[in-house]
Amino acid sequence: MKNGRTVTTPAMPGPAVPPGLASGNETALASGAEQTAPDSTPDFFGRGGRAERLVAFITREHARHQAAVFRIGIAFVLAASMIREWPHRRMLYGDQAPWALDMAGRLLAENPGFTVLTWWNGRWWFELVYHATIVAAVLLMLGWRTRATSVFFMIGVLSLGNRNSVVTNGGDCIIQVMAIYLVFTRCGRVWSLDARRNRRSGTSPAEDRSGYMMWQALGLLLLLTFGVGSEITGWSLLLWGMWAVHGLWWLVHRRFPHHPARPLLDAGAQMLHNCAMFVIAVQICLIYATAGWYKIQGSLWQDGTALHYPLQVDYFSPWPSLSDLVASNMIVVFLLSYGTVILQVAFPFVVLNRRVKNVLIPVMILEHLGIAVLMGLTFFSLAAIVCDMVFLPTAFLLWAGARCTGSSRRLWERVRGVPGRARSAKEVAAPT
Repeated sequence: MKNGRTVTTPAMPGPAVPPGLASGNETALASGAEQTAPDSTPDFFGRGGRAERLVAFITREHARHQAAVFRIGIAFVLAASMIREWPHRRMLYGDQAPWALDMAGRLLAENPGFTVLTWWNGRWWFELVYHATIVAAVLLMLGWRTRATSVFFMIGVLSLGNRNSVVTNGGDCIIQVMAIYLVFTRCGRVWSLDARRNRRSGTSPAEDRSGYMMWQALGLLLLLTFGVGSEITGWSLLLWGMWAVHGLWWLVHRRFPHHPARPLLDAGAQMLHNCAMFVIAVQICLIYATAGWYKIQGSLWQDGTALHYPLQVDYFSPWPSLSDLVASNMIVVFLLSYGTVILQVAFPFVVLNRRVKNVLIPVMILEHLGIAVLMGLTFFSLAAIVCDMVFLPTAFLLWAGARCTGSSRRLWERVRGVPGRARSAKEVAAPT
């Protein structure tokens, strides 16, 4: 403070990002207007010793952009699949389903699972839950009040999946598991309406009302759960714990900003986000590892002919001519069969090497795109691609985000009829 005016000292620029893929701990925002150069502090996945990496894991947020991509992808896959199945929703999960509500109740009694569709029977309750889940998925994809919408998203995903688990597939199981982990992440820090609102208003994420809305949403859910006579289970204890801890965190931030417990709560929230992202990465590695090792035990995979047989099934052949063309070439079938097993088995080990990982991830994405085209497993492949994108480097995500932001801005200007910005004389004279 000098002469009644605040003097801001410019910060020293941090070191440049090394070529290759960044570690995922950069704090640059996805809007393209806010970018913070990464510092040289230890990274949990790379630089520094073991103790320094542990301190960095506890005190710093990692994988913000990966969490945002994961949030957008998972919400988009669920919303698209529910809209596609909208004409058949009552036959799959509603009052007209062959898997009746009493049958679902008996199955849930043997295999405990959380669903709100068994609270009341009737079409109006099912329609409310189904369409509310679509709305929650769209809002989560846009990043509006992500803390609250992530909870409603999780409730809808688990409710539909546990209502009729007979019609679910591997992609649905992936979304159900990841929806739980997503609640514990700070997935709305970048590429979201929350980040845009906080940036325009100049408020920090801790001062956002999303936390209070999430606390209210959890409280309402718990009251409804116990109001219908639900027993105390692991799910209810988990929700009660989330409600109490989050309420304490929000109360300290809003009412007691200088309380000594605030740094501890902030560090706990950051560590919870990092642990959730780490668990997501481990879960993806386990999915690939188990799938690969199970394939190794099969004789058809050992012979290299496993992919020939599903391509002959009409149900898995949306393009029969293309399927016949691939299935008739045994060399291609052999290479694809062995390549699939090798990629899945090696995935948990390869992701530890950044350079090899940067080649592996695009190959895995192309493999899932091939599955979607050849076998018609569109939403399963999309869910797997979203999981693969968690391992994309931050440098690439920042580049892709800047390109998408610039393209969308130019498109919006064309729609509104706003002329493009004229280039200055310095820009014209500057070398390209």
